[in-house]
Amino acid sequence: MGGQYRITGGKYPRLRRPRRRRRLVLAVVASATALGLVGWGTLQLIDVFTGDGDQAAAAGPKADCASRVSPSPKASGSAGKSGRADKSGASATGYPAPGKITVNVLNATPRAGLAKDTADELKKRGFRIGNVGNATEEYDKKVKGAALLLGAKAAEDAALPVLNTQLTGARLKTDVRAKATEVDLIIGTGFKALSKQKDADKALADLTSPEPTPTTTKTC
Repeated sequence: MGGQYRITGGKYPRLRRPRRRRRLVLAVVASATALGLVGWGTLQLIDVFTGDGDQAAAAGPKADCASRVSPSPKASGSAGKSGRADKSGASATGYPAPGKITVNVLNATPRAGLAKDTADELKKRGFRIGNVGNATEEYDKKVKGAALLLGAKAAEDAALPVLNTQLTGARLKTDVRAKATEVDLIIGTGFKALSKQKDADKALADLTSPEPTPTTTKTC
């Protein structure tokens, strides 16, 4: 080119790209950041005015709490799950073992031989057998149910319930006798037979070694 637009010298002017695009990118990033901060601040204000923050703070420690179910401690003793008594003859719950109970088996029905058969079965199940025969006139043919279990007042929560596990439908009654471990089984007209061995054993185990009741505790 000539004239006034002629370029002279050994250096040429350096051409640069316009900076408009870079400024545009920076402006977009700054706007997005500002919008994010505004939105976060708005959420914080909403939490403050609605009380969610306080509820979360209050629920925080409780969220770490856990419920734990543990069985209640068993009663002291060596009865175990089988319901057997220890060397003293008492179960873990204080009931006497069958071998510590003397049972007088008395028949108050017209059926002959019923007292002896029942006494033999109770002996097989570990009970001591006392008198076997007919009931006295006071009870003869006057016991309408399956049986009447008769014992001292002290046997009401001891020997009588243990004997009661061997049959169903019996009625318990106390008298003035002194010996708590000697009871009468007076067979009534509604008696058919003693409970089956497995059922009687289960009832005795439930009585002398009941399952512990679970308790729920919270640990934080």
